[in-house]
Amino acid sequence: QVQLVESGGGLVQAGGSLRLSCAASGRTFSTYYMGWFRQAPGKEREFVAAISRSGSIQDYADSIKGRFTISRDNAKNTVYLQMNSLRPEDTAVYYCAASGFGIGHSIASYKYWGQGTQVTVAS
Repeated sequence: QVQLVESGGGLVQAGGSLRLSCAASGRTFSTYYMGWFRQAPGKEREFVAAISRSGSIQDYADSIKGRFTISRDNAKNTVYLQMNSLRPEDTAVYYCAASGFGIGHSIASYKYWGQGTQVTVAS
């Protein structure tokens, strides 16, 4: 079992940057594919980014491609989401998730979820 704890959210002006972190418990972190999702008020949870177990492969939603970067440090059991050029429409609760199956965009692919961290982008 994996427990995930996100941090790094907050309030930022449009055009600014934030770096989210997701710390995982357990010694099997490197065996999981990791993803970031977000959920804005009144909207469904959506895929943001995912990364392979080694970190060599990343996948991004079109809406954030070129602005966000996902990375991981298996020695620290942590996955990151660097968010640049933030826009008001990026405002959401951001969740990290772990999958044993592969890089995927589907919520159903991910077995373990964190509690989320709020990101608010002011215009």
